[in-house]
Amino acid sequence: MRYAPIDPKLFIQNRARLRKLMLQNSMAVLNANDICPTNADGVMAHKANSDLFHLAGVEQEESILVIYPEADDEKMREILFLRETSPLIATWEGHKLTKEEARKVTGIQNIQWVSEFPKFFHRLMCECEHVYLNSNEHKRAVVEVETRDARFVRECQRRYPLHRYHRLARLMHELRVTKTELEIDLIRQACDLTGRGFRRVCRFVKPGVTETGVEAEFAHEFIRRGGNFAYLPIIASGANACVLHYIENSAPCRKGALLLLDVAASYGNYNSDLTRTIPVSGRFTPRQRKVYNAVLRVFRQCVKNLVPGKLWKDWQKEAEQLVEQELVGLGLLSLREIKRQDPENPAFKKYFMHGVGHPIGLDVHDVGFTTQPMQAGWVMTAEPAIYIKEEGLAVRLENTVVIGENGDNLDLMAGIPIEADEIEALMGR
Repeated sequence: MRYAPIDPKLFIQNRARLRKLMLQNSMAVLNANDICPTNADGVMAHKANSDLFHLAGVEQEESILVIYPEADDEKMREILFLRETSPLIATWEGHKLTKEEARKVTGIQNIQWVSEFPKFFHRLMCECEHVYLNSNEHKRAVVEVETRDARFVRECQRRYPLHRYHRLARLMHELRVTKTELEIDLIRQACDLTGRGFRRVCRFVKPGVTETGVEAEFAHEFIRRGGNFAYLPIIASGANACVLHYIENSAPCRKGALLLLDVAASYGNYNSDLTRTIPVSGRFTPRQRKVYNAVLRVFRQCVKNLVPGKLWKDWQKEAEQLVEQELVGLGLLSLREIKRQDPENPAFKKYFMHGVGHPIGLDVHDVGFTTQPMQAGWVMTAEPAIYIKEEGLAVRLENTVVIGENGDNLDLMAGIPIEADEIEALMGR
């Protein structure tokens, strides 16, 4: 574990919040993610299951969490099943959690080896009436590989067809979208680490460096401080910035071009999200500064517009209207074009074609019901942009923001330079 130990109070609180949402006489079961193969005998780095981590703080493969608030035996109301280690496993793979270590990490007292799971599970299934099983229900997910959870759902329903099954994802989405103070503190640490990386890169960038070299500077700062990349970094110079998910990161950074940096850190499995656009030569041209300030004005207003009770789609529409106004000011659209536009394909979409922000937490595009009104405690990104393909330039700006009660939003990246003059001063040093 690279990061400092997390207070188990976080996971104890999260389990308590889940229990309040569960039906009477119900049990929830969550599985760790599989270790995914690549080619030959290779495997991908293990990625913790976000729901399991949210409730128990466990990253170890093959783990299973069972929560049954009304189990007759009080000791069986929370059980964590872990992979049992051996001298062979310790030699080849390293240390695995002991039962005592797991108790300290999770706050769960009943720790069993995963080989004991079938016996315990059958006993509890004979008691309960309702069963919550987990799945990935993110509406943008493309799931082509069967998960451990999916296999478990199929086998569970085959063996116990008469129970009443429910989607745990519905409850987890409700829980995870609103962050506790302990979670916000972890996201803040990820944001602080991102700021360190950004400042390092601003001192490094000059004509002739490569996008690859810039990525390496971020990696050096993130990894040496116990963090990691929150997502595949987008380091796009010149026209590359007009490709929304550009991840090749191989081109040279040329004199006079802009460099779009959509790069952020994760810490303790909690993610941040940042985008900045900087001038490779250290100073914006008059045109670049004009576009930059247009996007900055939209960004500032988008952060203010994050208020409890507002629907995401209305926040998006407000952002689009702001961008549309700025496009007129930049000479990219005329009022006549706007008046004659197809409502199903508005003119501004040529220059701004994506969502203006998303929930963030244990996942970068975190789960939550964005069809419901926003609430205080949601952590959102705000990322307006203007892409001008014909000029080979793009500007996108993004911060990670906690929605407050009465418009008192907390921008967790407020200390990271964003004004054009701040960027130039930082690069000048």
